[in-house]
Amino acid sequence: MTIETYRDAWGIPHLRASSARELARAQGRVTAHDRAWQLEVERHRAQGTSASFLGADALSWDVFARRARLDDTARRCFAALEHRDPETADWVRAYVDGVNEALPAGARRAPEFARTGLVPGRWQPWTPLGVWLATHILFAGFPAKLWREQAIRHLGPGAVGLFATDGPGTAGSNGWLLTGDRTATGHALIAGDPHRFIEDPGVYQQIHLCCPEFDVVGLAVPGVPGIAHFGHTGTVAWAITNAMADYQDLYRERLRRTGAGIEALGPDGTWHRAARHTETVEIAGEPPIEIEVLETPRGPVIAGGPEGLEATTGPLDRPQTSDQAPHQTRDATPDAIAARGLRGLYGYSPAVAAEAEAEADVEVEVEADEVEVEAAVEVEVEADEVEGEADVEVEGEVDAEDEAHAEALALRYPPRVTHDLGFSALLPLLRSRTVADIDRALDAWTEPVNVVQAADTAGGTLHRVAGHVPARAEANRLAPVPAWEPGHEWHGAHETPYARPAHDDGIAVMANARGLATPLGVEFAPPHRAARIRALLDARRTWTADGMPAIHTDTHLGSAAPLLDHLAALTGLTPAAAALRDRLLAWDRRMEADSTDAAAYAAVRGAVVRHLAAHPVLAPLAEPPAYPDLLLPWLALVPRVGYALEHLLRTEDLYGIDRAAAVRAALEETAAAPPAGPWSATHRLAPWKALPADPADQGSDGPGLAGDHDCVLCASAVPGLTDRAARGPAARYVWDLADRRNSRWVVPFGADGVPGAAHHRDQLPLWLRGELAPVITDWDRLTPEHPGPTTTEPTEPTEPTERAEPAEPTQESEESHD
Repeated sequence: MTIETYRDAWGIPHLRASSARELARAQGRVTAHDRAWQLEVERHRAQGTSASFLGADALSWDVFARRARLDDTARRCFAALEHRDPETADWVRAYVDGVNEALPAGARRAPEFARTGLVPGRWQPWTPLGVWLATHILFAGFPAKLWREQAIRHLGPGAVGLFATDGPGTAGSNGWLLTGDRTATGHALIAGDPHRFIEDPGVYQQIHLCCPEFDVVGLAVPGVPGIAHFGHTGTVAWAITNAMADYQDLYRERLRRTGAGIEALGPDGTWHRAARHTETVEIAGEPPIEIEVLETPRGPVIAGGPEGLEATTGPLDRPQTSDQAPHQTRDATPDAIAARGLRGLYGYSPAVAAEAEAEADVEVEVEADEVEVEAAVEVEVEADEVEGEADVEVEGEVDAEDEAHAEALALRYPPRVTHDLGFSALLPLLRSRTVADIDRALDAWTEPVNVVQAADTAGGTLHRVAGHVPARAEANRLAPVPAWEPGHEWHGAHETPYARPAHDDGIAVMANARGLATPLGVEFAPPHRAARIRALLDARRTWTADGMPAIHTDTHLGSAAPLLDHLAALTGLTPAAAALRDRLLAWDRRMEADSTDAAAYAAVRGAVVRHLAAHPVLAPLAEPPAYPDLLLPWLALVPRVGYALEHLLRTEDLYGIDRAAAVRAALEETAAAPPAGPWSATHRLAPWKALPADPADQGSDGPGLAGDHDCVLCASAVPGLTDRAARGPAARYVWDLADRRNSRWVVPFGADGVPGAAHHRDQLPLWLRGELAPVITDWDRLTPEHPGPTTTEPTEPTEPTERAEPAEPTQESEESHD
């Protein structure tokens, strides 16, 4: 069996093998060589063991991963895959074999292993499924149901619509398709960019996979074989965006401890045995903690439980954050909650902490071993709050004669129920030749639920939703539902919507707004990105691949109008404020990197958000929610107000809040202390790293950026909290169906995950300029890793020799990007 590894000028791996199985093995090997640290971080995150070498900052995730049974679910899904689809299971095993063969040598390249003392472990056949599940478990945004519950309780049902936006923890994307009628070549173009947290190493791996069955280029997820989300086989190409569907449920459980164990109250009015065991979570530099892992017939308990209840006796308890040991007790003021939300959003860094201090008036002290967030406002936190009692209302009253019980939250998610993660779609996607093949492959897709666009060289197009959305009561989709009441069960799955023809006048756009997936979701992105992309594409009749970067990098801010309208209505301003108002009303509404007007607008916007969030009518929503830190980004008031500002300013009445006064105060404040530089001075990239930078580098800033949350160039700040952007285009791509060699792509950093390597950050300048690298598929234009083919036999894993770093891009290849 033969495996050949080549590299292009950007160090991107191009693999050729004699079979699909050997190709998977080669993909595992090259990924372990290039991304060993990233792979091991993802494996440990899937297992809930990352705090053992990353420390207490990773504890909340580890507790969630264990309580949600991510690793166990991956095992069950792989066992079912072996029974249902043995070919794909064997293909996944081959990828794991490749990872295990190359991981020791790959780890020797990565300095993070030495810094943490981590020894590379061994991947199991189900590990790629665990990585996939851990990567996407939060994509459906189930914690938003906790926010809606609080908003409804304090403000009424209308609050759901007011705060319904593409929230702080949601991943989205832009994508568009132009049929041959709208291109110069007569063949389709597909382009776009997935918006995710910008991570270093990147969340997508550019790769080329070739064997006798298929020849595919695309963006792979490191740790998972094949190319799932964005690919081009030569005759057909596909791309996805997040459908914003709701396919996970939260149940409020009533639990009691008995001599035999734990029981949960079911919808039939009787108590049923819950599965229970304990696990020990290791924490680098701290004593380990023991957690109780519970599972009811609805699903795993992710928060709360019967801790503190004696067997069959004891007081009524509320959901506890048992992952917060006493030494982790946090400040409970609104600003501190917001800063902790930032920690969840950004992976936390001293640089971002400093920005949070400036934006939210939060004092952040960075200690050597821990981060303590102290708020400027002192509040008294009752002992029961510190212990994690949640001030929540539940449906149904507790009968005084009921036995003592505790309450908890159980998470029900499709793979835990169906034992299917959709991996049976991966090989058929690679083998596809037409959109009909893509369509059939996606029938096996499970999660995340995506909107898909595809086109082929014969002129076929496809626009559909792919994934498993359970059919159940409408109440399940809105907020947590009582497990002890009937009517909240799952009943099969929804049909996934199609659009045929797949375009309107030769154009189809997907950008997380309402559309095909509307029946399947609750909250969607504002329409601005989708509308702007369509308007830009409609400005010309025909397009080529060369024109797509201008769409990728458009900075028009469609959500600016409501705040500007409020500014226009102000009178009686100081001269400085009046001048600033007039300047903003004349602004072109583009969030360009060098724009001082964009910086001034962002400063006024942030001040408005903080004034609104501080209003007493919203004070109940600023109360510290007693849930694990992992869930706090969805529950922090300041980001919620920031992302919903357009709705909050446009609604006829906002619970009696004087919005004009808030806008006036924000304008006067900004005029008195205007931003000192352009938008890019504060709008800087804040990539997430599993291991923070060396202390000597902690004060360094990331590069300045253009764009904003509602721009097509969606480099998202958190209005009112920070201008820094942790989320943005995790890749950009253009798939040309006329000639795949005319396709282009780029990632924020590079192909190599090793700091200091030649191809670790060589694509960053392109990404910042909005340029794309060419997709090279001609083997004679690639550099082989070895002089000739490497023949391999299926033996016990061995450690490969280290390779020399690939050459830097040539002058010819760099010129081709301009």
